[in-house]
Amino acid sequence: MHFGRSKQLLLQNSERIRLLVQGVSAEQAQWKPAPNSWSILEVVNHLLDEEREDFRVRLDIILHEPDRKLPPIDPERWVVERKYNDRDLEESLELFLSERQASFEWLETIGEPEWEASYQMPFGSIRAGDMFASWVAHDLLHMRQLVELHRAYVLKLVAPYEVAYAGPW
Repeated sequence: MHFGRSKQLLLQNSERIRLLVQGVSAEQAQWKPAPNSWSILEVVNHLLDEEREDFRVRLDIILHEPDRKLPPIDPERWVVERKYNDRDLEESLELFLSERQASFEWLETIGEPEWEASYQMPFGSIRAGDMFASWVAHDLLHMRQLVELHRAYVLKLVAPYEVAYAGPW
């Protein structure tokens, strides 16, 4: 694994996420294309909670305390329970960026991790390298989701006009 480059990607992803939500109005931030989908605000707050309660915590446990039980998480439930869509987008984004910076600084302190260190999860064994790779890839999943939310919002704004000329989606 190219740990140094992957760490940089994690930091760069936070800037990409910032740019994807920059200038979004409160109305657009809370808007959902369907009742069971997430809003931009919910995506950002999900990323915030994943940053501080999931990936960094779990990677640290896998690397340094493999006998410790992982704290429970429930990202799907948190969206509603923690009222993500009632929060302020700018404040939520700043909290995410601050947590990501803390993660980056923590990653700088761990030297050359033992990527093969494993942890027994309910679904099977996971290596530290798998967890870190998943952390980097998780950003991409939600960046794609943010782009799709922007597109759906544009489609709503321009209706009844079509966007087929823009190219296939």
